[in-house]
Amino acid sequence: MLAERVSLARSAVAATSRRLATSVAEATLPRSAAVWRGPSQPRRVALTFDDGPMDLTRDYLDVLERGGARATFFVVGDLCARSPELVDEIALRGHELAGHGYTHRPFPDLAREGLLTEELERTARLLPPRPRERSIVRPPRGAVSLGSLFGCTRAGFTTVLWSVNSEDWRVKRADDVVDAVVGRVEPGAIVLLHEGQPWTLEALGTIVTRLKDDGHELVTVGELLGC
Repeated sequence: MLAERVSLARSAVAATSRRLATSVAEATLPRSAAVWRGPSQPRRVALTFDDGPMDLTRDYLDVLERGGARATFFVVGDLCARSPELVDEIALRGHELAGHGYTHRPFPDLAREGLLTEELERTARLLPPRPRERSIVRPPRGAVSLGSLFGCTRAGFTTVLWSVNSEDWRVKRADDVVDAVVGRVEPGAIVLLHEGQPWTLEALGTIVTRLKDDGHELVTVGELLGC
């Protein structure tokens, strides 16, 4: 029962954040403030992985390499500081790295200066220089507020949410993860996945194969959005 309540709460937070990001971005912020999908042409999809780097990171990278796929890893600054060699390997294997906060605290809970210096900038210093003009960030748990969106965009970051949720944080069977992704992906989709979970790793090869068989090119968020 407790697990069910937690699952419902997390889903509600993500849905509320997406509605808020939509209304705020349309009303008061530039178009680059918050995104959850890319253009439908060409036929591209971005796989994204939150919460790493972790012990299974290299295994994720091996699966992506075998499938000829590139992805975006939204990494936690504290974990990057502990395992800089994994940060380097993600970059060397051709993938994109972006921040997911330094402490994984929800951005709406933070004061503006703490968000900027302790979460955004502190994490960015641990990552490879970004070749594109604008940086991207994914807020922990997808939680956003008017203040956090303003804070991120003023610091030069686009907030990246998602259009397809694998729900791999809720389920523990690879088949469930595959079904949650493959049947719902359309061109331009940004797919939410997580690191460190064996069922996600088990599902990843099938997801890559089936998406490519459907004609999708698997690219980074930066490539998908051109940012």
